[in-house]
Amino acid sequence: MGVKGFVEGGIASIVAGCSTHPLDLIKVRMQLQGEKQGPTAAVHNLRPALAFQNTSVTAPRAMNLPTPPPRVGPIAVGVRIVQKEGVAALFSGVSATVLRQTLYSTTRMGLYDILKQKWTDQDTGKLPLVRKISAGLIAGAIGAAVGNPADVAMVRMQADGRLPPAQRRNYKSVVDAITQMARGEGVTSLWRGSSLTVNRAMLVTASQLASYDQIKETILQKELMKDGLGTHVTASFAAGFVAAVASNPVDVIKTRVMNMKVEAGAAAPYSGALDCALKTVRAEGPMALYKGFIPTISRQGPFTVVLFVTLEQVRKVLKDF
Repeated sequence: MGVKGFVEGGIASIVAGCSTHPLDLIKVRMQLQGEKQGPTAAVHNLRPALAFQNTSVTAPRAMNLPTPPPRVGPIAVGVRIVQKEGVAALFSGVSATVLRQTLYSTTRMGLYDILKQKWTDQDTGKLPLVRKISAGLIAGAIGAAVGNPADVAMVRMQADGRLPPAQRRNYKSVVDAITQMARGEGVTSLWRGSSLTVNRAMLVTASQLASYDQIKETILQKELMKDGLGTHVTASFAAGFVAAVASNPVDVIKTRVMNMKVEAGAAAPYSGALDCALKTVRAEGPMALYKGFIPTISRQGPFTVVLFVTLEQVRKVLKDF
């Protein structure tokens, strides 16, 4: 039964991940909007304090801070990607998505299934919500630790197209990305942002899997719907919304920490997750932590629906094994 849970969860996760990859890419690009590309990006046009030029000519222009680029919505981001990089760019990093779902989601789905079976009351067949959440937290943490290298590679491959051509990493595949990172930045770079990945995965898994099971059970117990496609879609979409709300702030910070470019001998843009969070809030306001929320829910909703609908169908196919 344990192996079966991993197989079922892995198949469903890969199908869901690949089918919603363009939405995930748009989400990553939106989360990076407003982030400075260099330490002097915001001040390079300021006039030196002790300059003795003719101030009547230079002062009005010199003391104006550069206007930040306007933030655009998910549809505009998607159109811009297609126009500048081509339709294929919407699937940039899809190989990393496959590897990530194989490592991360297969692990978390399989472990959650095992813990759920072990903690379910054998007499009543029920599992309290608290135990479902606990199972999700444990499964998510372990799955994230296993899948972090693929997660870092995926974020970088998705974000590469927004950089100037001279600064792009141009990874050929997820294997090439992981290899280059290990050689150029050290093996530890593969676990950059791992604390954020683990925290996000714990939140997502606990909220997503536990809420799906709880909502589905409630619908069936109250006989609001029969056990079928309608119930699965309703419960999974609600679970996706809960997961998006819970995880978006951590997801924004995770994306920025993983994507930061560390030059040899130079200080990193962020010293850690907390530093990234503080700099983001100070520079862009608290709501910056919910950047990309629309594409997040637009992706998390369909992803969760495809995930659980596929999972239910795979379970039916493999029920005799």
